[in-house]
Amino acid sequence: MAKSIFNKKLTPACCYCVHGRASQYTDEIFCLKKGITEKYDSCRHYKYDVFKRSPKHTAPSDNYNPEDFSL
Repeated sequence: MAKSIFNKKLTPACCYCVHGRASQYTDEIFCLKKGITEKYDSCRHYKYDVFKRSPKHTAPSDNYNPEDFSL
C-alpha cells in the first residue's frame, strides 16, 4: 500500500503539490507561487503532498468459500 502512495517515479503535477489549491469550478489549480496553472503543470517550487493523491483501488476477489463467512 505505501509503495503505491510514495511512488518515486510519479510525474510532478500541480494537483499533487503543497502550494496548489484546486478550483471548485474548473480544472485549473491556484498555485501560491506561480498563479493560475493547469492541473498537470509543474514548476521549480514543486513539493509533493501525500494527502492530495488517492491511490487506485484494487478489485475485490471473487474466490470466496462458505467457510470464510462461518463462525
